[in-house]
Amino acid sequence: MPEQNSIQYIVHKDIDLAKWDACISQSSNGLVYACSYYLETMATNWDALILNDYEAVMPLTWNKKFGVYYLYQPFITAQLGLFGNNINAELLDAFLKAIPGKFRYWDIYLNHDNIFESSEFSLYLRSNYILNLNRPYKEICQGYRENIRRNIKKAENTGCKVIKAFNVEQVIELAVMQMREYDKKSIDNTERFRKLYSILSSKNMATTYGISLNNQLLASSVFFFSHNRAYYILVGNHPNGKTLGASHALIDAFIKDNAGQDMLLDFEGSDIRNLAFFYESFGAVKEKFTGIKNNKLPFYLKWLKQ
Repeated sequence: MPEQNSIQYIVHKDIDLAKWDACISQSSNGLVYACSYYLETMATNWDALILNDYEAVMPLTWNKKFGVYYLYQPFITAQLGLFGNNINAELLDAFLKAIPGKFRYWDIYLNHDNIFESSEFSLYLRSNYILNLNRPYKEICQGYRENIRRNIKKAENTGCKVIKAFNVEQVIELAVMQMREYDKKSIDNTERFRKLYSILSSKNMATTYGISLNNQLLASSVFFFSHNRAYYILVGNHPNGKTLGASHALIDAFIKDNAGQDMLLDFEGSDIRNLAFFYESFGAVKEKFTGIKNNKLPFYLKWLKQ
C-alpha cells in the first residue's frame, strides 16, 4: 500500500477500472467523460494519477508523435482533470506536479471544480453553459429570449415534428456533412463515437432527438445522461432547417420532456460568441472550467501539436 497521501502514476494496464469508476461515481464533480468506458473508447491511450486507494484520480490521455509523449484532449471530451471530493488548490497542484516528465507537451482541459490559482502552473478559464431543469417547463420557458420563442413557433407553424430514439447514424451523417474537413483523424473519431454511443445506449444513458419536416431530418442531436447531467453531445443540422427554427425546437422539446427533474442540461460550451448567445437565450448560465498548456519541448520541436 502507498504511504498516506501518496499520488501514484499508474499505467493503463494496472488501473483497477472498478475502483476507478466507483471514484468517479462518488466524486462531487463526477462527469461522464471520466468514466472508464468513455476513456477506453475516446482516448488513443490513457494512464492515470491516483491518490492513495482511488480517493481522487486524474486521467492522463496521451499520444506519441516523433518519439515525443504528449497529453491531449480526446474528441467530444469537454472536461477531464482532477476528480474526487473536497478538492482544493494544494491537491490540484500536487497532481499537476506528479505528471511524469516524459509528457513534454500538455494541452488539456480540467473541469469546473478545478478552478484555482496555481503556484507553478498557468491555468486559463473556459466557458460552459448549463441549464437547471429542476423546475416546471412553464417556469423554464419564461426564461427564454423572445427570439427563441419566435423560432419555436415558426417550427411549429411550418409543420415540423419532434422525433426521438432514432438511428444515431442519421445524426452522425448530418454532423459529418457540417465538418469543413473529413480526414483520417475525423474518420477515427467518428468510429470511436459510434462505439461509445453503443455502450451508453446499452446502459440507457444515451438517446437521439430530432426535428423533421416532410420526412427530412432538419436538426438532430445525441444526448448522454450521467451524474445528473444531460450532455448535448453531438449535433447534426441540415441547412434547410436553419431558417425554420429547427434547432431551437429540438432543444425546447428536450427541455419540455425533462423539466422538473434533478438534472442539468449541459451544453458543452462555448467560448464561441454566437453559440454562447444561443445557449444563454434558453436561460442557461455560464459554468467556468479550466484548461492548461505546458510546453517543455526542445526548441526544435516547439511547433509540435496534437
